Amino acid sequence: MTEPVILADVVRSGFVEGHHRGSVVVTNPDGAVEWSVGVVDQPMFPRSSNKPMQALGMLRNGLTLDGKLLSLAGASHSGEQFHLDGVREILAMADLDESALRTPPAYPLEDAARDAWVRAGHGPERITMNCSGKHAAMLLTCVINGWPLDDYRTPDHPLQQAIRTAVEDTAGEKVSYVAVDGCGAPILAISLAGLARSFGLFAAAAPGTLEARVKDAFRAYPEYASGSTRDEAALMRAIPGLFCKVGAESVYAVGLEDGRGIALKVEDGTPRARAVVMAAVLQKLGLEHEVIDQQSRFPLYGGGVEVGAVQPHPSTFS
Repeated sequence: MTEPVILADVVRSGFVEGHHRGSVVVTNPDGAVEWSVGVVDQPMFPRSSNKPMQALGMLRNGLTLDGKLLSLAGASHSGEQFHLDGVREILAMADLDESALRTPPAYPLEDAARDAWVRAGHGPERITMNCSGKHAAMLLTCVINGWPLDDYRTPDHPLQQAIRTAVEDTAGEKVSYVAVDGCGAPILAISLAGLARSFGLFAAAAPGTLEARVKDAFRAYPEYASGSTRDEAALMRAIPGLFCKVGAESVYAVGLEDGRGIALKVEDGTPRARAVVMAAVLQKLGLEHEVIDQQSRFPLYGGGVEVGAVQPHPSTFS
C-alpha cells in the first residue's frame, strides 16, 4: 500500500534526529502525473491552497476585482496594514463594514504585524484573520448577485456551490468530501494530483481568461496574496511565470509557466519543512535561482549558533 515517504531530514550537529514524511506530485501540462512519491491519488484537504479556485468561482459570478484586491481575495495574508486597508476597500465596494465578516477573530498571522497590532492596543479581530480578504470578496460576490449574506459560508449557499464547480473544473475531478476550514468556510477534498493539475492550469492560462486574471494578480502583487516577507512571495518574485499558494497543514501548490503543476503535503503539518521540500522539487525539475537555494534548508540553532538544518531527504529527490 502506498504511504507517505520521508521528504526531509532534521539534522543537528551532523546527527539525523528526525524526519518529515509526506507526499509530492508533479503533473504534466495535460494533467497526467509526471512524477510522484507518497499518496497523491486519495482525498486530501488543500486548505488555503484552494483559494485561487475559490477566487475563480467568484470571478465567474461577477466579482469585479483585479490586481492588488484580487490577489488579496485569494490570500492568506499576514495582517499588515496594507492588507487591512485592502479588505476595507473590498467591503466598501459592497457597502459593508467589518461587522459583515464571518471570519473568527484572530491576531495577524505574521509575527511583526501581530506585535505591532498588540502594541497599538488591539486584540483579536475578524479583519486581522488571514482569510478576511477572501471573505470580503465572498460578501461582495453575494451583493453583486443578490444572494443572502448571513449564511454565505454554508456549503449549500449559491456562492459555495459556484466555488465547488470551479474547484472540480480546474482539478479535473469531483469533490469527495466537504468539511469546515479554519475560517469557517467550506473546504473541499480533492487529490494531491488534482491540486497540482489545477495550479498547472492557472499558471499556463491564456491571457484574457479568468484563470489568467487570478494568476496575473498573484504574480504582480505577491505580497497581497501572502505578505511582504513570506517565502511564497519571494518565490513568485524570483521565478518567471511561477504561481503558488500555501495552505495549512503544510500543503503547498505551485504552477509553472509551461503548465506543469506541483503539489505537496507534509504529513505532520509542520510549516518548517514545506518550503524546503518545494525547493527540492523545483531543483529536481531543473529550476535554478538563489532564492530556491536559500529555501532548500531551514536552519536549526543551538546556543544562538546555527548547528544544523531541516533539509531534503537525498534519496527521495535524487
